[in-house]
Amino acid sequence: MYLNCHSYYSLRYGTLSEVELLNLAIEHKQDCIALTDINNTSAGLNFVRRAKEKNVKPILGIDFRNGNQQCYVSLARNNEGYLELNNFLSKHLHDKTPIADKAPHFKNVYTIYAFERAMELDKTTFSEHEFIGIGPKDLNRLRFSKYSAYKDKLVLLLPVSFNSKRDFNVHRLLRAVDTNTLLSKLPLEEQGSPDEYMLPTEKVKAVFAEYPYILKNTEDLLQACSIDFDFSPKRPSQNLKTVLGSSDSDFKKLKELCDKGLSERYEKVTPTIVERLEKELSLIKKQDFVAFFLINWKIIEYARSKNYFYVGRGSGANSIVAYLLRITDVDPIELDLYFERFMNEYRLNPPDFDIDFSTWDREDVTRFIFEEFGQNGQAALLGSYVTFQHSGAVRELGKVFGIPKHEIDKLSAGNYSLQNLDNLSRLTLKYAAILHERPNYLSIHAGGILISDRPIHYFSATHLPPKDFPTVQFDMHIAEDVGLFKFDILGQRGLGKIKDAIEIVKTNQPEAKLLDIHNPKPLFKDANINAMIARAECIGCFYVESPAMRMLLKKLEVDNYLLLVAASSIIRPGVAKSGMMREYILRHRNPKRRNEGHPVLQKIMPDTYGIMVYQEDVIKVAHHYAKLNLGEADVLRRGMSGKYRSRKEFKAVKKKFRDNCISAGEPEAIVDEVWRQIESFAGYAFAKGHSASYAVESYQSLYLKCYFPLEYMVATLNNGGGFYRAETYVHEARLNGAQIEAPCINFGLIETSIKGKTIYLGFKHIDSLEQKTMLKIINARVQGLFKSYDDFIERVPLSIEQLDLLIRIDALRSLGKDKRSLLWEAYYKENTIPKNELQQSFFRESMNDYILPKFSITDLENAFDQLELIGFPLYDPFILLEQQPDSNLVTADLKNHLEKVITIYGYLVTLKNTRTSKGDRMFFGTFLDRAGQWLDTVHFPPIAKKYPFHGRSIYKLTGKVVTEFDFITLEVIAMQRMAYVPDPRFDATYNRKENSNPTPSFILLNKE
Repeated sequence: MYLNCHSYYSLRYGTLSEVELLNLAIEHKQDCIALTDINNTSAGLNFVRRAKEKNVKPILGIDFRNGNQQCYVSLARNNEGYLELNNFLSKHLHDKTPIADKAPHFKNVYTIYAFERAMELDKTTFSEHEFIGIGPKDLNRLRFSKYSAYKDKLVLLLPVSFNSKRDFNVHRLLRAVDTNTLLSKLPLEEQGSPDEYMLPTEKVKAVFAEYPYILKNTEDLLQACSIDFDFSPKRPSQNLKTVLGSSDSDFKKLKELCDKGLSERYEKVTPTIVERLEKELSLIKKQDFVAFFLINWKIIEYARSKNYFYVGRGSGANSIVAYLLRITDVDPIELDLYFERFMNEYRLNPPDFDIDFSTWDREDVTRFIFEEFGQNGQAALLGSYVTFQHSGAVRELGKVFGIPKHEIDKLSAGNYSLQNLDNLSRLTLKYAAILHERPNYLSIHAGGILISDRPIHYFSATHLPPKDFPTVQFDMHIAEDVGLFKFDILGQRGLGKIKDAIEIVKTNQPEAKLLDIHNPKPLFKDANINAMIARAECIGCFYVESPAMRMLLKKLEVDNYLLLVAASSIIRPGVAKSGMMREYILRHRNPKRRNEGHPVLQKIMPDTYGIMVYQEDVIKVAHHYAKLNLGEADVLRRGMSGKYRSRKEFKAVKKKFRDNCISAGEPEAIVDEVWRQIESFAGYAFAKGHSASYAVESYQSLYLKCYFPLEYMVATLNNGGGFYRAETYVHEARLNGAQIEAPCINFGLIETSIKGKTIYLGFKHIDSLEQKTMLKIINARVQGLFKSYDDFIERVPLSIEQLDLLIRIDALRSLGKDKRSLLWEAYYKENTIPKNELQQSFFRESMNDYILPKFSITDLENAFDQLELIGFPLYDPFILLEQQPDSNLVTADLKNHLEKVITIYGYLVTLKNTRTSKGDRMFFGTFLDRAGQWLDTVHFPPIAKKYPFHGRSIYKLTGKVVTEFDFITLEVIAMQRMAYVPDPRFDATYNRKENSNPTPSFILLNKE
């Protein structure tokens, strides 16, 4: 009898999950209820799935509202009616238009107008599918209204949004958050009614005892509705079924493409290759995944036609068909990739293809997909939910309670003593805990796109986020449940770096011969690249530049492609957490230790010394060690992360894993240890094909870094850097022989540019310099270089504030005057000569050339200007110190001081904040020493607490030099942040003449 139930996907209104609603229905002996969220369908599919499990008949509908004003409640008679509702809601969400007062003429939908609303509209005519909703509070008025004669149109309308007084309080808080209003000032019209509870059936029947026809009409309406989606384990795929019009045509095309790819990819087609291809094609056809491969192929063909750089990864990289179609550049034969990770007869979902594009190319590829496959509403971006987290919930609730900002900051950071909190602060924390992980608003999945055989509105309404592509209102887990499998189109800066670097090389070194990086196999054998990896000189290169990766490359002695593939997965949190990263290094460096592994695991995974490194290792262990079938093993793999872990399918397989091992005679302690390893890392490890894809891109970037380091660093800077700040990449370019120049009006560009070995930082690096200023400079320079200050300001009229930035960063140095003279001239003319930026000068005015004293400007003053305007000095940062270091030790010396306590100075580059197993905070530091080389430190909890970091600066570090696997680290025992000199630009005592000699940078010190 409940036709108007809200879940918490009635965002910032409802308080119950869809499962809690179903449990309430069972508690109140309701065998059928309707979910009608407010202008939202996020919970619809999962509601239907869970209702089936609980033997409750589900009905889906929508509570259409403008703000908090209900227009009407509409229920889908069937799946076609749900499609109608979703079409209608989506149009309003896309167009951002209000819901009409009266519902359109739906064909397969029942619409209910609340009694009060019908009265307001003075609605007197009702179609066959329209009704009037009556609640207990309407009965007295019904007796004396015209609607008392509409007996066949009256149904119960009992909204359900809460289950307790606490829920209603949560609701009011959510409404206050949504309306950005203090709770004390929240208008009643913005709230739901306090009586939106599910009442006992007997009580409802008693209230409506005089109106049995209302109860019967309601029951008839419920019985007339029916909706169904297939969530069974063998559900059919709902993805687009054919690309060329028929399954036969699709398969014929797929085979033709594979035959063509064989001759392009392999010099010699061996029987092993042919056998693998035939095996894959047979299973792809059997599992009905042909269209899935062809869609990915079409996407790649479009990208290749536009010369877009991309990387195909995911479990699909285990496939030779994907390799032949150029979806990936990973050869599964060469790497002996596990076929069953890619596909097996138990697998119901297609393999994962994560296809990365540069950020700029990705938008156009997405547009192509929607134009190619979404013409009939069959494509949509995948949604996701942004949930309330502790900090955000505290801030939102603190505001609606009226708590001052500084107190909210303390509550959010956990900087408080519970016993000292006032009542409002306690309430804030209490309700923040209640809101934790509940949906706040809809967002977009990182890169998932759905391409459905049916119109996407068959499953969900869509909204239109800023990307302007329709987006479904459910997440990837629900999509998979119903048989919709996403295509992942992702953005990645690394590809932009590679693409731009190649173009920069062609411009800066037109005679250079570039290898085809889309054919990576020659790169794997390049001795220079492999030697560079072994030295861990990978700054700027995809996935291998971080301090942790630099450490692993050295410890593991990585000097080839296959070992880099392993390293790409070992570095993932799961393997490290399980303790197996260290064990892998030990077994790699000491072959005798490999014999200590479990013999069964050694046999299953000989290439990784019996250690689980890749996702497919979970499948191998589950299948060969625990004797699970491949389907059960894949459930285990998928269940290791996220929402899937709690499902009953996963729990059943987990139990079977243990039971099978113990019944086979395996000791419980060993079984539990194997399970611990699986559980600790499976959700955070890569498939081997995925790791191989990453390693391919690493080699592509390493090739450019090895042979064209300056061009590659310029591309890195222009693509937002990578793991580090821009300063690190400038430093790396200088290490490789570049002359670094500040931005320049005559030779610089908006982006960083290079000519020969001279790199000009782009104007975009200057803090507060406006985009229009940059464009004015570039456009004016088309007429020729600027010859004087007067020439510049005539052709590029700017505010004095913008001029000041350019002069102080020395961007006008090519005009032949020092920047103090230019600043004097700029401010003098600003204050004495009338200017009108909009007025064009027809005759060049004669400007007096003022004779000024010769100004002395030191490197230190320039360094402080650079620190202010671009965020870092282009000089050795050690010149900023108030007192020069009393130790000359550098990183290269540490090998001679092992197990000794030393003092060394380092310029902080980056810091990793982590916690021990006991929850204590500790740090891993990465510094540059005085010679410009890397210095790695570890700060254990007592030291981390006693000597905290105070921002980016130079630190005096005292510690013990230790080594593990030939990687040297300083275990810090004391640390002091060194003071910088007073800013000489504002220091009246600063002697410019004494400090006018140029100071060599630490790069030069390194080369001496």
